[in-house]
Amino acid sequence: MAIGPRRPMFYAGVLTVGFILGGFLSALLRRFLPPGPAKELFTWTVTPALGPAHLDLLIFNVTLGPIGLEVSLLAIVGVILAYLLARSLF
Repeated sequence: MAIGPRRPMFYAGVLTVGFILGGFLSALLRRFLPPGPAKELFTWTVTPALGPAHLDLLIFNVTLGPIGLEVSLLAIVGVILAYLLARSLF
């Protein structure tokens, strides 16, 4: 495994923290911004979804899904902020 900030867990952690930070910022702006173009721009989201996935074995059936990820402009901003902060710390 590589030493330094290029480890896969580093990037996974940055993405996780960034999406959490972006989701928090998005929820905060949804609550406190007045209706208008700024609110529409900053709280606009795209939700790609996967599923439902169905696995039918003779003994049991499993259905998983649908699984979706809500991505907004502020989630992307949160990922960038988390990366810059992590890069400056490490």
